[in-house]
Amino acid sequence: MNLDGTDGSRESSSQPTNRDRGRHPLLAKYVAAESYGLILLLVVATYLLAVSLPTDRGQPAVLAIQIATVWLTLHVARAPRSVRVAASVAFLGVAILAVIDIFVDVSPQTLALAFAASGLLYLLAPVLVVRDIASRRAVERETVLGAIAAYLLVGMFFAFVYRAIGILQPTPFFGTSGDGDTAQVLFFSFVTLTTTGYGDLVPPANPGQTLAVLEAVLGQLFLVTAVAKIITAWKPKGWSASNSPDDRR
Repeated sequence: MNLDGTDGSRESSSQPTNRDRGRHPLLAKYVAAESYGLILLLVVATYLLAVSLPTDRGQPAVLAIQIATVWLTLHVARAPRSVRVAASVAFLGVAILAVIDIFVDVSPQTLALAFAASGLLYLLAPVLVVRDIASRRAVERETVLGAIAAYLLVGMFFAFVYRAIGILQPTPFFGTSGDGDTAQVLFFSFVTLTTTGYGDLVPPANPGQTLAVLEAVLGQLFLVTAVAKIITAWKPKGWSASNSPDDRR
């Protein structure tokens, strides 16, 4: 056990490997397989694919990158073996559905099941990330990246739950605006998570309204209690007391 609360094997994995030596040092740190930086990149890639590709043709690609994102999150967060096995079974089912969806149109109920499964996996991921970063005694780069990744994963979780509800319930999820495609529910989810509230997309009834309130409350609580405090306590290498404004006077 090291002084920062991490074990030796995990510390050694952060050292540059032969594969990393050909990369820029900063890039190697943030996209290493053991880093939450790569998870952040995958979350951003998921969002960009979802909002740029047509829903019918882009859904398999979105599902595939979801699988990669959550699987890597479980690996980096050191999830228990039983959790990873159970998640792998779910991954396999979603992957099979994604392949089938390329060749034939699946039923709305089956598609909603895929979104629900994705949502549950995205709920599991931030819980495990918070569990991992809470066990660290020191606040360092990975702690900050993990907190931000967990925050974004919460937004992804609610987005896929909204999508599943929109497919299953008899009335449109956004009322006169329709059920909303993947891009719209992602936009609505992150607007709600940050309590921005543009008001262009609004669920007119439950369970959408209740879930939106829950997401807004969780988003604010997580942002002010976890992310803000971690970033405030973070002192990157090279920062010292001599660099404080008081010492420059």
